[in-house]
Amino acid sequence: MSDLIAKAAIDKRMASIVQPVVEDMGYELVRIRLMSGKSTTLQVMAERPDGGIEVDDCAKISTELGAILDVEDPIEADYALEVSSPGIDRPLTRLKDFEMWQGHEAKIETTELIDGQRRFKGILRGIEGNEVLIEIQQGTIGLDFEWLSDAKLVLTDELVAQTLKGRKDIVESDFDTIETEED
Repeated sequence: MSDLIAKAAIDKRMASIVQPVVEDMGYELVRIRLMSGKSTTLQVMAERPDGGIEVDDCAKISTELGAILDVEDPIEADYALEVSSPGIDRPLTRLKDFEMWQGHEAKIETTELIDGQRRFKGILRGIEGNEVLIEIQQGTIGLDFEWLSDAKLVLTDELVAQTLKGRKDIVESDFDTIETEED
């Protein structure tokens, strides 16, 4: 399992409990984070293997995980369980994500400095072996997947349009037309 799915030791522990349940239900774990502050939240991002997830799917996963987590009781404090989709400007946590979203803009951070920089922003160009290809101003470079500490898509009009195009339940005629006043 990549560190991008579960970064901290507690996240990895939680993933070892959550991932088998999510996968047995036919979904994939995208990311898991235990976040604490004023309150503690266990955030679980999941999706179908072909991408996407609906609210009803999240509710089913939440119910199953809630039951397992009540039995396992891995978190001592009170916490809220939050199951969601990765969203449009989603985190990229698996090697296949970089191939699936090639052609879109992304921000990538590495654990170590590479040629004097740790942050890269550019267009994803897929994968080659274990390398993530990203086109930056200097050209296309390959970053070993193991070097990555964080990666996510950048919200653009093209990304929104592609995401909406992939939704089978959205029909343009369902929306009202926007009327504008002309001066």
